Amino acid sequence: MGRNRRTKKRLWRLRSNPLRRHDDIVEVWIVLAVWAVVAVGGTIAGLVTSHSADEVFAAQRTERHSVQAVLLADTPSPTTRVGSRDLIKAKVRWTTADGTSRTGSALVESGQKAGSKVVVWVDSAGNSTVAPPSWKEASLESAVLGLTAALAFTGLAFGTGAVARYRLDRRRIDSWGTEWGLVGPSWGRKTG
Repeated sequence: MGRNRRTKKRLWRLRSNPLRRHDDIVEVWIVLAVWAVVAVGGTIAGLVTSHSADEVFAAQRTERHSVQAVLLADTPSPTTRVGSRDLIKAKVRWTTADGTSRTGSALVESGQKAGSKVVVWVDSAGNSTVAPPSWKEASLESAVLGLTAALAFTGLAFGTGAVARYRLDRRRIDSWGTEWGLVGPSWGRKTG
């Protein structure tokens, strides 16, 4: 009995009622549509974004590889030890797969002497790049990007629904004002 009463309270706008307006029915359908779009669209947006990010990170892992390089200049020693590794941008020279010697900047550990061997990451064209994300890093970043896309889509859907409901409220208020303009004068006392 109690459950039936709660259901009736939740669905009061759908019941036949002399006070129910057409705008009440429209509002119910707007709310239902917004929740359906959030549930389905948000899930799809999150999954598609996550899957796309996974593909990009997998392509980076297959395209990039590490090579031995030679440090061209001394790197300064760290003044303060913040982390376990202090990285600094320095000039290095490496040899590509086709035997061409290349020079560029790469992140290396600080405190090394010129001529030291360092590991740098290059892409398939032999250009210096950053290390690709590990499988765990890529999975975490894909999940965060998917969640962000789902939340952005959800916010857009809720915002659109809020604007539609606001316009319905404005229309109801204007309708009440018009009706009160017709009925109100007959209720007031006339003094004079």
